[in-house]
Amino acid sequence: MLTIKQITENTEAVLRGLEKKHFKNAKETIDQVIALNNKRRSTQNELDKNLAEVNSLSRTIGQLMKEGKKEEAETARARVAELKEGNKELDAAMTQAATDMQNVLYTIPNIPYDEVPEGVGAEDNVVEKMGGMETELPKDALPHWELAKKYDLIDFDLGVKITGAGFPVYKGKGAQLQRALINFFLDEARKSGYTEIMPPTVVNAASGYGTGQLPDKEGQMYHCEVDDLYLIPTAEVPVTNIYRDVILEEKQLPIMNCAYTQCFRREAGSYGKDVRGLNRLHEFSKVELVRIDKPEHSKQSHQEMLNHVEGLLQKLELPYRILRLCGGDMSFTAALCFDFEVYSEAQKRWLEVSSVSNFDTYQANRLKCRYRNAEKKTELCHTLNGSALALPRIVAALLENNQTPEGIRIPKALVPYCGFDMID
Repeated sequence: MLTIKQITENTEAVLRGLEKKHFKNAKETIDQVIALNNKRRSTQNELDKNLAEVNSLSRTIGQLMKEGKKEEAETARARVAELKEGNKELDAAMTQAATDMQNVLYTIPNIPYDEVPEGVGAEDNVVEKMGGMETELPKDALPHWELAKKYDLIDFDLGVKITGAGFPVYKGKGAQLQRALINFFLDEARKSGYTEIMPPTVVNAASGYGTGQLPDKEGQMYHCEVDDLYLIPTAEVPVTNIYRDVILEEKQLPIMNCAYTQCFRREAGSYGKDVRGLNRLHEFSKVELVRIDKPEHSKQSHQEMLNHVEGLLQKLELPYRILRLCGGDMSFTAALCFDFEVYSEAQKRWLEVSSVSNFDTYQANRLKCRYRNAEKKTELCHTLNGSALALPRIVAALLENNQTPEGIRIPKALVPYCGFDMID
């Protein structure tokens, strides 16, 4: 979340940033935060003043008794009792103001960097780069859901039987391809210096608030109500929360973690041809990169993460493009985000496979993730993450773009992981 210092010292810049993100009622919300902060501070000042008076009176009571000034001592005791009773009300008011302010802060998105383009939605995103191999398919090319059925790779109907729509069952070489991609992505991350984490796939509410998935504004999280736990939408949540309430040493930064997990998203209201097959699922596999860094190095870290994801797509021989997201299409928590999309030749459309984001101090402030600098002062870290990669649409593009009359060709980089070079 935004810091009070950001809001109070750079109010106009914050409002401009919120306008770029198309956040409604920004002025009213920021005014509310400032008012609650003023109330919290004034109450704190009054409480501190009263506590100082209590301490002073308490010291004098004994002296008054020694001097035989019993009546004055009793008057002082009565004043102490009165102040203590008033302090309970002040403390409750201060706590309530702080809680109310925190709850309002949770509703305010991150401020986009200056280099984020203006825009309302996906049509306003800027294509930064295009790359990869052009694909020529047979005239009778099939979409991946038909290929999955033809080669018995993925059973969507069986997933509906077992669970429901959006939970496919991978079979045979389809399952092997999934596992091959997971291992390939993890090995590539390890080669780039990432330490692998195997985290839980359920988290508590504190973790959800820490990375910004809670409050759940879009109804994306699966909630286990009895235990008040949440299925993770991405490994970003448990991995980043490793550093919640932690003070790191500057020499530890940047921290580089990666994790493979299953991910769960309700994707409420997702229907139609654009979500057919693997295009949008409720459960899917993903390898995530997470970095914790100091502010002056985070942009370099972001670029290194972008280079890593681009390298994966090049090795998979897929046509891709990199988009710089506009303010209106960025996530609630991101300050700067780039999306990677691969081209589905059979569907004639681009499929998002990765988002690589810099959150500046937004998540770190929620997490209280800090580091101790060379002057021994504590500062908020910057957090970053990115998919490297999400599997469903990668699998869709691999199946569709590599189909031949003889079968589906496996990219060279994956053959050692699959154990086969053709699905036939």
